[in-house]
Amino acid sequence: MRVPLSWLREYVDLPAGETGRDVQAKLVDAGLEVERVEQLGAGLKGPLVVGQVLTIEELEGFKKPIRFCTVDVGAANGTGEPQEIVCGARNFSVGDKVVVVLPGAVLPGDFAIAARQTYGRTSHGMICSGDELGMGDWGSPLTESGGGSGGIIVLPREYEPGTDAIEVLELVDEVLDIAVTPDRGYCLSMRGVARETATAYGLPLRDPALLDVPAPNSYGYPVKISDPQGCDLFTARTVTGLEPEARSPMWLRRRLQKAGMRPISLAVDVTNYVMLELGQPLHAYDRTRIAGAIGVRRAEQGEKFTTLDGTKRVLDAGDLVITDDRGPIGLAGVMGGANTEIADSVTDPETGQIYGTTEVVIEAAHFDALSISRTARRHKLSSEASKRFERGVDPQAAAAAAQRTVDLLVLLAGGTAEAGVTAVVAPSAPRTIAMRADHPDRVAGVDYGRETVVRRLQEVGCDVYGQDELVVTVPSWRPDLNEPNDLAEEVIRLEGYSNLPSTLPTPPSGRGLTERQRLHRRIGRALAGAGYVEALNYPFIGEQVFDQLNIRADDTCRRVVKLVNPLSDEEPALRTALLPGLLGALRRNDSRGSHDLALFETGLVFRAGEEAGVAVRLPVDRRPTDEEIATLDAALPEQPRHAAVVLAGAREQAGWWGNGRPAEWADAVEAARTLAREASAELIVRQGQYGPWHPGRCAELAVVIDGEEQRVGFAGELHPRVVKALSLPARTSAMELDLDRLERAGAGVVQAPRISTFPVATQDVALVVSGDVPAADVEAALREGAGELLESLRLFDVFAGEQIGAGRKSLAYALRFRAADRTLTVEEASAARDAAVALAAERTGAALRGA
Repeated sequence: MRVPLSWLREYVDLPAGETGRDVQAKLVDAGLEVERVEQLGAGLKGPLVVGQVLTIEELEGFKKPIRFCTVDVGAANGTGEPQEIVCGARNFSVGDKVVVVLPGAVLPGDFAIAARQTYGRTSHGMICSGDELGMGDWGSPLTESGGGSGGIIVLPREYEPGTDAIEVLELVDEVLDIAVTPDRGYCLSMRGVARETATAYGLPLRDPALLDVPAPNSYGYPVKISDPQGCDLFTARTVTGLEPEARSPMWLRRRLQKAGMRPISLAVDVTNYVMLELGQPLHAYDRTRIAGAIGVRRAEQGEKFTTLDGTKRVLDAGDLVITDDRGPIGLAGVMGGANTEIADSVTDPETGQIYGTTEVVIEAAHFDALSISRTARRHKLSSEASKRFERGVDPQAAAAAAQRTVDLLVLLAGGTAEAGVTAVVAPSAPRTIAMRADHPDRVAGVDYGRETVVRRLQEVGCDVYGQDELVVTVPSWRPDLNEPNDLAEEVIRLEGYSNLPSTLPTPPSGRGLTERQRLHRRIGRALAGAGYVEALNYPFIGEQVFDQLNIRADDTCRRVVKLVNPLSDEEPALRTALLPGLLGALRRNDSRGSHDLALFETGLVFRAGEEAGVAVRLPVDRRPTDEEIATLDAALPEQPRHAAVVLAGAREQAGWWGNGRPAEWADAVEAARTLAREASAELIVRQGQYGPWHPGRCAELAVVIDGEEQRVGFAGELHPRVVKALSLPARTSAMELDLDRLERAGAGVVQAPRISTFPVATQDVALVVSGDVPAADVEAALREGAGELLESLRLFDVFAGEQIGAGRKSLAYALRFRAADRTLTVEEASAARDAAVALAAERTGAALRGA
C-alpha cells in the first residue's frame, strides 16, 4: 500500500515538521512493515510553469516529425514574451495548456535545462511529459486534445500561463510504501493507515467513513442474492446525467498515481479513489448495458465469461459471479465484465458532440474472503479488489463507500443521485470476545494494568465492558481478532515491542546435540566429502509426479497430506519422498549447462495416516500438559527423516592424469554404504525392483532392527521411462533411504578402529556361482564362515565367460585376517579361508575356480 503523506495529513493533524521518515519510524514501532519512503520530486528545481501553446510550425527535412512552438508562459521568463521551444511530441495543439520547464531548471535525474541549438532552431526550454517529471504513466487524456500515456501533459484550460506547475501537479511529496501482512487488511486503505498513525501519535482521527447515508428503500436498483454465504451484503446506488466530457481533476489523478494506480476515466477513477480511501472495493456498471436485476450466485461449471482485461474465462462451480438476466457480468470481488464496462468518451467528428456513459450503477458489496481468494488463484487473476477481499473488508463501510462515490460523481461529473437505495444484508451479530483483564500481562510478562489494556483496545476500535473479566466487541474492520491472544497482541503491539524486557533463559548443563542431530551432521559431512553438493528443496509436490516416477497406484507413497492453502496449486501436497524435489534440482542445473552433477538432500517426508487427526490449539499462557502435547503429536502425519542422492554426467573428470568415468548405479549404492558407515549400521544390499529404478540395475537396501530385517530404501539407475518423463540426463542414478530406521539399526556411537601391531594375512579366493546368485549372499556366507579372525572382505573382480561355463560367473574376493594378540600363522589363515569357502559352497553352491 502506497500512502502519500499529503493525503494522510487530511485525516490526522501531524506536526508541521514531521517527515515521512518520522512517520515510518512510528508505524514500524506499531507493527507495520514500512519498507521505504519515496521522495517524490527529489532534486526537482524550477522554473516549471503552465504554458499556453500559441503557434506550431512543422519543421521538415528530418527523420522524425519536429515542431517549433511558441508558448505563452506569462511573466515566468522575465520578459512576458512567448517562449520558443522545439518539441517532437504531437499530442497537443494550438491553444492547449501544457507544462513548460524553462532554462535554469533541473528535472528529476539531475537533468539540467538550458537553451540549446537543435534542428536548426534555438529551443529555450522544454514541453514536458509525465515521464520526464517522474510522474510515471499519466493515464487517459485530461482534455479532448490528448495528454495520454507517454505523451505531453495537456492541462485543463482553467490554469493561467505562468502558474507554478510544481504546485499544480503536486510533484513534491513523500510516499510511504507499506507491505501489508495478511492479518492487517484494513491497512490497504488510507482510513486504516490513518487510524494506525493517529494511534501512534496519540492524535484524533478524522474518519472519512463518517458520512450521512440515506436509509435503504424499496425503489433502488433491484438486487437478488442467491448465495448469502458468499455475499452477505450488497449495496447498489444509481447516478444519472453524467457528463461524458467530464475528466478526473488534477488532485484526483495525482493521488491515484502516487498510490500506484493509473488514471483511466472519471467514473473508474472515482471508484478506485474511494477504494484507496476507505478500503471498500467498488464497481461501476453502465446501467444502459445491464439487462434486468443484478444477481449474485455461484457459476455453473464450464460457464464462459469475458472479464475487463479481454480474457475469455471458463468458470468453475466454486466461483461467485454477479449476473443480470443474460448471465455473468462480473467475477465477484475480482474483476468486472467487458459486457457492462464503462464506455470511453467518443467525439462525433461531424457534430462535435461527445458520447459516453451517462448512467452508472455503483456496487459496494461484502464477499466471502475464502471464496474470493480461491477464485483469484484459480484464474490467476489478482486484482486490487481481490487483494482486499482476501484479507477482509469492513462490511459496515460499504454504505459509506457507495455514498462517497455518489457524492464525487455528482460533484465532478455533474450527475444526479437517484433516491433509490438498495441494501441486501444477511443478519449478523457483532463479534465479542471474553478475556481476563490481566491476560495481556500474563502473555507478555509485563504489568500493563486494566486501564492500559482497556485504553489500547479502545484505540483499536473495540468496545470494552467489565472489570476483571472483560467483554470486548470487535470492530467490523478487524476480522483478524478472534480470541484473547489476538487482543493481547494488539495491546502489546501498541505498547511497543521494544518495551518488552529481554531475558535470556539459562540452559541446563549437560545438554547438547541429540544423537539424531549428530548423525544428521555426520552424514552431511560424509556426503560432501564424497563430492556431493547439498540441494535444499521445498517440501511440496504435485501428485502427478508419482505417475512420472512409475509408482504403483496402491503404493503408500501416494498417500499424501494436502495443504489447505498451498503456495502453488500445482504442488498442493507435502512430499512423501525426497527424490521428486532433488530430481527437479538436477534437471534445472542440467538445463543451465551444469552436466556433471552429484546432489544430496536430507530432510523430513510426510506420510499420512489411515485417519486424519484433528490438531488441538495449545495454550500460550502456560506450558502445555504432556497429554495435550501427545494429542497434538497424534494428529500430525508421520515424519521420518530421509536422505537421498542423485547423480548424472561424469563422476570422475578426465584430464592429463587419465580417463574419467561416468556416474553409474554403483555410485548410488556406495552413497548408501557411506551413510550406513556413519550410522554404524550393517547395510544389506541385494537386487531389488521398485518404481523409478531400472529393474536390472536396482539395489534394495535393508537393515536388521531388533532381530527383524527391515527395508530402508533403494539405490541404482533410474528407469529410461522415468528419465524421459522427467527430462533428466541419460543414465541418471539415485538413492533414497530412511535415516531414522538406519539410526535404529546402528550400534550407537561410532567406534574408532583399533590399530593392531600385528601383521595382516591376506588370502584371495575366486568362487564360481550361478549367474542369478547375488554377490551379497556369497559375501555374507564368507564373513560368517571366516569367523572372528576376518578383518575385512572386498570383492575385487567379477568375470563371466566361456572358461567357466554359460550362466555362471566368477567372484574374486580379497580376505584380510588378523589377530589382536598374535601373529597369525599360514595354517591359521588358510583354515579360516577354507571355512569361509566351505560355508559359501554349502549356502550358495559356490565352487573354487580352477579346483
